[in-house]
Amino acid sequence: MENAYFMGQALVQAENALAHNEFPVGCVIVQHDRVIATGSRTGSSGPLPNEIDHAEMVALRQLSLHSETVAPETLRIFCTLEPCLMCFGAILLNGIYEVVYAYEDIMGGGTACPTDTLPPLYRDRTIRIVPHVEREASLNLFQAYFANPDNRYWHGSLLARYTLAQKPASADGP
Repeated sequence: MENAYFMGQALVQAENALAHNEFPVGCVIVQHDRVIATGSRTGSSGPLPNEIDHAEMVALRQLSLHSETVAPETLRIFCTLEPCLMCFGAILLNGIYEVVYAYEDIMGGGTACPTDTLPPLYRDRTIRIVPHVEREASLNLFQAYFANPDNRYWHGSLLARYTLAQKPASADGP
């Protein structure tokens, strides 16, 4: 199946997060053209947001509970936002061979990290990065999130300013 189809599934997870006033990140893990784990961001709303319950970490925890044997080299992960360094490290450690993401995280994205300079545990992993699949759909969710003054997570951050400065994908004209 095509990348856009699975990113659409991740976008559903992100929409679910946004509907619960959470940072709109969604994730699905795919094996042999079948979604086997999902995750959406939690813990970003409220007075003390956490930095643990990222969509990728939620999906990886769900994957660890999978009843079937899973060969990591057969796994692809689809994320609506470029994985941060924590999530990228966890993805590498889980042996997932491909990361597909929608929207670049110019503030905290980890996929551009030069893995050849990392310790062997991370450096010796092979991973393929596919950026900007369904980018506009993800951008729309982040613009909606940051435009809502009730959403305080990363309010005023570099990512918020960058996102809000972009012309909405649905806007008309040049």
